Amino acid sequence: MTYREPAEDQSSDDRELTDDFDPKAPETFTSAHELYADMRQRCPVAHSYGFDGGFWALFRHEDVNRVLRDPETFTTSVQNTVPKFAFTGRRPPLHLDPPEHTSYRRVINRFFTPTKMRAMHPKVRRAAAEMLQPIIDAGEGDISKEYAQRFPAVVFAEFFNLEREQAALIKEISAAYVAAIVAVDDETVKRLSGRLYEIAQAVIDERRAAPMDPDADLTTALMQATHDGEPLPPEMILGCVRQLLVTGMVAPSVFIGNMFVHLDRDREVADTLRADPGRIPAAVEEFLRLYGPYRGMARTARTDVVFGGRRIKAGEPIAMVYTSANRDERVFPNGETFQFDRPNLGEHISFGSGVHSCPGAPLARMMMTVTLEEALARTTDFEVSGPIEMAKWAEWGTNSVPMRFTASKGDEQS
Repeated sequence: MTYREPAEDQSSDDRELTDDFDPKAPETFTSAHELYADMRQRCPVAHSYGFDGGFWALFRHEDVNRVLRDPETFTTSVQNTVPKFAFTGRRPPLHLDPPEHTSYRRVINRFFTPTKMRAMHPKVRRAAAEMLQPIIDAGEGDISKEYAQRFPAVVFAEFFNLEREQAALIKEISAAYVAAIVAVDDETVKRLSGRLYEIAQAVIDERRAAPMDPDADLTTALMQATHDGEPLPPEMILGCVRQLLVTGMVAPSVFIGNMFVHLDRDREVADTLRADPGRIPAAVEEFLRLYGPYRGMARTARTDVVFGGRRIKAGEPIAMVYTSANRDERVFPNGETFQFDRPNLGEHISFGSGVHSCPGAPLARMMMTVTLEEALARTTDFEVSGPIEMAKWAEWGTNSVPMRFTASKGDEQS
């Protein structure tokens, strides 16, 4: 691995494309953040040959935010992830730039209003309680494999008006799909993406045969939406449903275990939250900053651009490492540590920023908050009891967290 201070003038074609870091390197719970702290200091605009053709990576908050806030210069329509895996069609809204993406976002945003989230809240809490209690009663279990990787499918079944079995199948295929992306197994990625499209088409066909209230069902709302007086194209509705069914499954699956690992290692915070559950939402926000799962979201520059003295040519993919940007000391003093009530916590970009910020952020926050509320209320203690297995780039987070639980005494939680 080579770190090199870039020259201030690299405007000629003799750029030196170094191999600054390896995105496939094995990781522990702390190793990536240790590396990224170093990268922010010594090589904040990095180049890697870790995937076919190479890519650029931005590690500082200012640089990542510059890309997110300038869709005219940095397009999402060419390559929006590193490594690239969108081989099977365009999937709004993420694969489209404004104004083309706006008709889809307008519909999607209606389903994440405070009113909609209040209606979802008891369903999310019931699902969390039902899934946590058996693990706690057993006294041990893997919070990632037995809860975090199953819980999103149950929530999405409620949100999308799907049968739980159908949502579980989506989650199973999505997990294999992500694994194939990490392995750069393009043929498997294409095959599994095709299966996900088939499921999305089946959902659309069901709604076509038996339409639901467009105020209560996102798929129906998309099918009834218009742009400039014309219905949205069927292939784009399919791509949008396909995108939505999968996207929200991945982040909670790798994020939830991170909170439990932190609370095992920081008993003072765990004790504070048990004593004062009203502080859990603020803690979740700080956990999102500390342990945001996205580090491979990408854009492509339409023209040559310069970051930190290094010239990135038009057409070269740029990974925005949110996982690093959220700990940037220039924005978040003592950014490697948990801190209640940070005055500028709203500047974290775990859900992106700008026109492509995650529309599902309110539901994700609810899922994380309810999970901690229920887990802390139903236990007096929990601890990591075995080796932690980490996800691989493009996500950051836990795939396995074995734990021991001490259940609360007295009346059972309900």
